Amino acid sequence: MSEQVQKESMFSAKNIKLLTDPIGKDNPITVQVLGICSALAVTAKLEPAIVMSISVMFVLGMGNVIISLLRNSIPQRIRIIVQLVVIAALVIIVDQILKAYAYQVSKQLSVFVGLIITNCIIMGRFEAFSMANKPWPSFLDGIGNSIGYGLILVIVAFFRELFGSGTILGWEVFKSIGLYEIGYVNNGFMILPPMALIVVGIIIWVQRSKNPDLIKD
Repeated sequence: MSEQVQKESMFSAKNIKLLTDPIGKDNPITVQVLGICSALAVTAKLEPAIVMSISVMFVLGMGNVIISLLRNSIPQRIRIIVQLVVIAALVIIVDQILKAYAYQVSKQLSVFVGLIITNCIIMGRFEAFSMANKPWPSFLDGIGNSIGYGLILVIVAFFRELFGSGTILGWEVFKSIGLYEIGYVNNGFMILPPMALIVVGIIIWVQRSKNPDLIKD
């Protein structure tokens, strides 16, 4: 009986909201307007955007748990330093794994893997949530926010690569359906950083037009 109650509490409605809210009505990019820099930097192609999303998911999910476990033993005056050390250690692990198993993607991401350390979404969740909550809710909060973040990156990268290069994950979509033969030319503007902002702006407009409550907030 106690195991069933524990399982129900682990996946209670409150905990499920920690996963689902950041995907929609509390998205870190489109609602909180955080993490915009990486949306500009790594979304010219879909593959780096996916890898960056997975990397942030690992760092934020594990980091939230670690900070939650340490929260009662971290002196208040050095909490930011401790948080940065935790993020840096996790980012180093991610960077070394990418260099070992996905070197070409690691080269494409370049310094932006290291800049995960300064991602305001991660520091924000450490401060706003994991410093005040237990490990399991903190883990769910980290995974939920990283999914919301990654979803926007993938959407932006999908359209930028498709219309900017005519490909998806390297597969020549427009060539295979014959668009080039009827005169279509790749839109080079799509792979420039300003277009990432425009695509994110369109996503924000669509989201808020469907959810008027977000405008009031």
